[in-house]
Amino acid sequence: MENIQWSDLSFGYIKTDYNVRCYYSNGKWGALETSSSELLNLHIAATCLHYGQEAFEGLKAFRGKDGKIRIFRMRENALRMQSSCRGILMAELPVEKFEEAVLQAVRMNERFVPPYESGASLYIRPLLIGTSAQVGVNASKEYLFVVFVTPVGPYFKEGFKTTPVGIFREYDRAAPHGTGTYKIGGNYAASLVAGEIAHEKGYSAVLYLDAREKKYIDECGPANFFGIKNNTYITPESTSILPSITNKSLIQLAEAIGLKVERRKIPLEELATLEEAGMCGTAAVISPIQRVDDVETGLSYVFSKDGKPGAICQKLYDKLRAIQYGNEPDTFGWTTEV
Repeated sequence: MENIQWSDLSFGYIKTDYNVRCYYSNGKWGALETSSSELLNLHIAATCLHYGQEAFEGLKAFRGKDGKIRIFRMRENALRMQSSCRGILMAELPVEKFEEAVLQAVRMNERFVPPYESGASLYIRPLLIGTSAQVGVNASKEYLFVVFVTPVGPYFKEGFKTTPVGIFREYDRAAPHGTGTYKIGGNYAASLVAGEIAHEKGYSAVLYLDAREKKYIDECGPANFFGIKNNTYITPESTSILPSITNKSLIQLAEAIGLKVERRKIPLEELATLEEAGMCGTAAVISPIQRVDDVETGLSYVFSKDGKPGAICQKLYDKLRAIQYGNEPDTFGWTTEV
């Protein structure tokens, strides 16, 4: 702990003191339990291992200039986890139980919340898995909910700097009306091959097109996509996109600073008319896009020739961070003080 170089942290795992657990059996959730173990005791026939019954969330806690710790949009994460549970037929965790577990995990690991202006934050990972021992394809009757935390640096090693992304048409992240709108592990497993190819070719992420027609922008592997033009914040509407809480927040901020907002299908060729573009999510916050390369056609859509983020991306990023750290009043009610 004493040796952590806060400003040099990557987006990885560091052991902290405690995690919080809660078990579901006989039709009800039990009391919260605290553990110092990093291990789970799972039956070899647990449904999470065989049939993918697992959902997770990602949120962050920030230490402000005033020394206070603030958790960003905890309730929205609780509600999204409930949506994921409904999507793959798992027992829904009550919002209050989710929030209580998150608060407890942050409080018990308070010494791992990075200092203000270190560029790091405390990442919070709630995880819900099916644990029943069964080999038939059915929903589990028992579940385990866990919250662990770890201090992290920026998701993209470049931080708030522009990066190139690539379009690879031969890969899909999720199918329309499939599980793309839920935060579950299978969607991320489906993105690993394309993501690795993209990294080998020098891209920070894959920009996926819609799986049905390959005509419209869907989302990036680890984040939602947005574009800026004509004083308008534009983000894709699709039945296979994860509803990003960061994107939801940026939409409200965009409206607050006088931008119009459009959530709609974005044809691929519209990339040529965008003034700025970016990826957004809890881990990355905003990662401005330098250019999008269409690997198959050889076309390249450039948004930043000097490598600097656009003015609106910068403004949205600064405003969101100011709220997260308590430097600006939270008029939206997004933060929870620990």
